Amino acid sequence: MGRLFGTDGVRGVANADLTAELALGLSVAAAHVLAETGTFEGHRPTAVVGRDPRASGEFLEAAVVAGLASAGVDVLRVGVLPTPAVAYLTGALGADLGVMLSASHNAMPDNGIKFFARGGHKLADDLEDRIESVYEEHRTGAPWTRPTGSGVGRVRDYDEGFDKYVAHLIAVLPNRLDGLKIVLDEAHGAAARVSPEAFSRAGATVVTIGAEPDGLNINDGCGSTHLGLLKAAVVEHGAAFGIAHDGDADRCLAVDHTGAEVDGDQILAILALAMREAGTLRGDTVVGTVMSNLGFKLAMEREGLSLVQTAVGDRYVLESMKEHGYALGGEQSGHVIVLDHATTGDGTLTGLMLAARVAATGRSLADLAGVMERLPQVLVNVPNVDKSRVQTSAELAHAVAEAERELGTTGRVLLRPSGTEPLVRVMVEAADIEQARSVAGRLADVVKSALG
Repeated sequence: MGRLFGTDGVRGVANADLTAELALGLSVAAAHVLAETGTFEGHRPTAVVGRDPRASGEFLEAAVVAGLASAGVDVLRVGVLPTPAVAYLTGALGADLGVMLSASHNAMPDNGIKFFARGGHKLADDLEDRIESVYEEHRTGAPWTRPTGSGVGRVRDYDEGFDKYVAHLIAVLPNRLDGLKIVLDEAHGAAARVSPEAFSRAGATVVTIGAEPDGLNINDGCGSTHLGLLKAAVVEHGAAFGIAHDGDADRCLAVDHTGAEVDGDQILAILALAMREAGTLRGDTVVGTVMSNLGFKLAMEREGLSLVQTAVGDRYVLESMKEHGYALGGEQSGHVIVLDHATTGDGTLTGLMLAARVAATGRSLADLAGVMERLPQVLVNVPNVDKSRVQTSAELAHAVAEAERELGTTGRVLLRPSGTEPLVRVMVEAADIEQARSVAGRLADVVKSALG
C-alpha cells in the first residue's frame, strides 16, 4: 500500500490491503503514540469507535476494539454512525481518541480507518507518521508493553450516541423546516437512520431512498456519486429538492425541484450568503480548493466575499480554516465544513442548513443556487507520464500560458499531478463547453509529448 496514511486516513481493499492484523496493529500503535504525547496522562483513556455498514466493518471494528482495549484504552462502541457523528461524539464525550471505519464514497470491497484526536479533530500529519513508524517497528518483531489485570481496556456499547448526535444537529439549526418535502438518498450508508430522523424532527416531510443498508449495497448506484435515482425521485414525488450523502455521510450534494444538480460550490455559495446575513461568516471569507469552479469565485467577488483556495482535500480546507479562524469551507464534491458546529465535513448538517435557508427565505433551491453560474469544466486524465516534471517543463509552461491567454478572464487552466497514480489531471474551465474541450484536448496532447 506504500505509505499507509493518505489524505483521509488508511484506505484499501478490506481483507487484502486493509486486514484485521493491520487494523489491530495500527490501533495499538495509535494508543501508544498518544500515550507518549501525554494525551492520556492523569486519567484512564477512552476511545469512541464507529463504522459505516459495509460487511468488512464488522471484523475491522472487532480488530480495532481489541487493539485499543489490549493497550489499556476503554472503548465506547457507537456502531453504525456517520464519520462526523464519531468526530462530534469524540469531542462531546471528552474522549481521547475517535476511530471511524469507512471508505466513504468508495465501492463496498474497500474500507478505511480514520483517527480523530481529542476534540474530534483529524490527527496531525506528524502524529500519523509516528503511528505508522511505531506500527512498522512492532510489526517486525519489537514486543509491545501490555497492561494486565485491571489495566486492560473495557468495552461497552454506547447506544445513546445516535440520539446525542441528532439532538446536536437539531440544536444548531437556525429555523425549522415545516412545509418542505425533501427526498433523502442515504447511499445505503452510515446516515440511513440519522439523516431521516434529523430532517423529520426538524419538521420536514421526508421521502427516503437508499436507506436499506445490508452490508453489501453501500454506494451501489445511489448516493452522492450516482444522482440519477435522486433526480427521478424528486420529480416523481413533487419534492422541494433532494439531498444525497455518500457512504459515511461527510458529503452532501443536492438536486432542485426540476432534478438539476446543485453541487458543493453552489451549496457553499448559498450558505455563505446565509451566514453573512446572520453575522457568522467570519472575515467575509469562504475557503475552497483549487478545483472550485471559476463561477463560484466570480460569484463571491460579485457579492463582496473573499475566496481562499487550498490544495484538493478537505483536510487542507480545514487546516486553512483553523489557522485563520474562518467559519465556512468545502469542496465541489460536497464536503462542506461549518466549523462552529462540526470539526469535519458533515453531510447531514450541510443538508439541514441548506434546507433551513430554503425554508427561511421561501425561495426555491434553484433560485438560491442561481447566485452563481457554473462555468463548463472539462477534466482529462493523462496516464503514464512523468508527473514530477509538471512544474519544470518549459514546453508545458508555454502551452499553459498560451491557453490562459486564449481563455482570458472567463476561463482557467489547472494541471495537477495525481497523488496516487502516474498521471496528470488537466482541468480547463471556459464560458463555452466546446472551447473548454478544445483547450483541454490540446493541453493533454502537450502533456503526453512533454512528459511521456
